[in-house]
Amino acid sequence: MEKIAVIDLGSNSVRLVLANIMPGGYFVVFDELKESVRLGQDMERDGFLKPARVAQAVKTLKMFRKLCDSYNVDKVYAVAANSLRRAKNQKSFIEEVNSVCGFKFRVLNEEEEAMHIYRGVINSLDVPKGVIVDIDGSSMQIIQYNRRNIINRECLPFGAITLSDLFAGQNYSPEEQNRLTELYVLDQLSQVAWLKEIEPDYQLVGVGGSFRNLGKICKRVKRYPFDMIHNYRITPEEFNNVYDMVKVLDPDKRAKIKGISADRADIFASALAGIKAFSDYTNLGDMIISGAGLREGIMFMHAVPITLEKSISDVLGHSIYTMMNYCEINIPHAEHVCNLSIQLFKQLRVLHKLPRQYVKALRIAALMHDTGTRLKFYQHNKHTFYFILNANLYGISHRDIILAAFIAQGHRSDDFNMGDWNKYKDLLREEDLVAVLKLSVILRIAESFDRSMSGAVKGISCDVLGDSVIMKTEVEGDCSLEIKNALKAAPDFARAYRKNLEIL
Repeated sequence: MEKIAVIDLGSNSVRLVLANIMPGGYFVVFDELKESVRLGQDMERDGFLKPARVAQAVKTLKMFRKLCDSYNVDKVYAVAANSLRRAKNQKSFIEEVNSVCGFKFRVLNEEEEAMHIYRGVINSLDVPKGVIVDIDGSSMQIIQYNRRNIINRECLPFGAITLSDLFAGQNYSPEEQNRLTELYVLDQLSQVAWLKEIEPDYQLVGVGGSFRNLGKICKRVKRYPFDMIHNYRITPEEFNNVYDMVKVLDPDKRAKIKGISADRADIFASALAGIKAFSDYTNLGDMIISGAGLREGIMFMHAVPITLEKSISDVLGHSIYTMMNYCEINIPHAEHVCNLSIQLFKQLRVLHKLPRQYVKALRIAALMHDTGTRLKFYQHNKHTFYFILNANLYGISHRDIILAAFIAQGHRSDDFNMGDWNKYKDLLREEDLVAVLKLSVILRIAESFDRSMSGAVKGISCDVLGDSVIMKTEVEGDCSLEIKNALKAAPDFARAYRKNLEIL
């Protein structure tokens, strides 16, 4: 299995991400490191990277070299963007890093940086029309896209560090400093002509550490029960509440807020001021946090080279198949169980009366129902429940992930825990409980119909006759094992559908 490393040298921090590349165009991150180096700090005065910052960056990259060597990494992508792009001593820094650490850094131009960010977002979020905002230490990347094509982009020469330095040392209160920062950013945004033309149906997508920290704080404030930042949605009201709390605090008090990383506390309020100005200027409403950006864009480029020309059409499907390949499960069996599950969903629609939106959760549960066997076969439905909840699936809402986990948990037995359900009840709807019970039975029967993993049951047709449902199977060969196993679900079917089950 090929191993790659991506090193992202930013103005504020430097990150190393290591990933296994699997056949078929899939990758899974297996380790990472992050260090604050503040490479871009104090560079505005004369355009030179400062010796202390360079020394810290080199020291950090030597640690990264050691980790890459210990993992026998096959290929390293080492990239830097705005801070190094503008540095007058860029060449000498790159030569020193190459000499000491063996990393050949590529300094991305604005277009290359935007493309990697866009590639990371578009291949991990199902957002058809969006405006991506990525704030690093010294720049703000803005990318407008529609129908998987970039329409406009702009790289503004300020970020969390430069904005925090802008009005520092002038005896302004924290609140006044952030108010002036907002006005400055608004003025800069007003000079980007295409921003005035953005329609309100576009979705604001936030990328980068400041947005991730913002999401963590919002989740803590509302006691959000699901531990996933990617695809987390923040309303303007939630954002304003956090910003109003943060903007009046000095850095020492900010550092005590849970959710803010220690290396970002002193620049976090300035980043929020920039986000506030952008949100007010564009009036795009809710913002979605993307946990994927430039580094993931590079990993997609390596693992799925076609993404250089066009994005992944089925984001959720690619994410599911990544997990199935990672868990080394029987993919033809999983696909067949999924097909049978969807057939049953359609055949039983007159009884369950569930909207088609539930098919997404059923598809995830059916394809991933055996992933728990990666841990242990016995009670693997419980392990699958945990695995789906923590797989960080792309292209799907948090609610649908939770529903899929509960559906998959029920594919081997009527093993439903109301304590688990109540933990997530604030993200679920009242009607979801009944839906999960009905869909779990569908998955259990579909999985039973491929018990020998031979694909013997080709199709299913259901007739509702009085108080019974007659399932007629289209088969090839002996299916006595499949039918016998499926009939074990008859008591649970009767409880969920108020009908007796017969299988022919």
